[in-house]
Amino acid sequence: MESFWWPLSISITFAAGCVGGLANSIFVWGMGKSGVSKLMRVQIAPSWTKQWLYPRIVWGGLWGFLFLLPILEEQWLWRGLLFSLGPTLSVLFVVFPYQAKKGFAGLQLGKLTPLFALIANAVWGIAAAWWLK
Repeated sequence: MESFWWPLSISITFAAGCVGGLANSIFVWGMGKSGVSKLMRVQIAPSWTKQWLYPRIVWGGLWGFLFLLPILEEQWLWRGLLFSLGPTLSVLFVVFPYQAKKGFAGLQLGKLTPLFALIANAVWGIAAAWWLK
């Protein structure tokens, strides 16, 4: 029975990360569509397309592997918030400056971009942790 544990854990954490990726995408898209990101003076308002959504769900799934770590296992909310720092740091210090060419922490998108990223990724972490719960 023990031999089935790891493959099951891997697939469940990937699925949880995908759920988180979908929740994060709905949040980011909704903030742009409703104009909240514009009110925050953050220039993030994506269109809802397969090309935008698919990589976000897959990356969410890959980040879900963080949930394999035996940290805060009984405190799902705090665990989700803690693990959301991984994708937040990645987007602020790799994706925005090097891939999107939007400067350090995406500040060319607006001064509150780091806060926006922190909240959006917290949505990912909470949704993924809830799914695992």
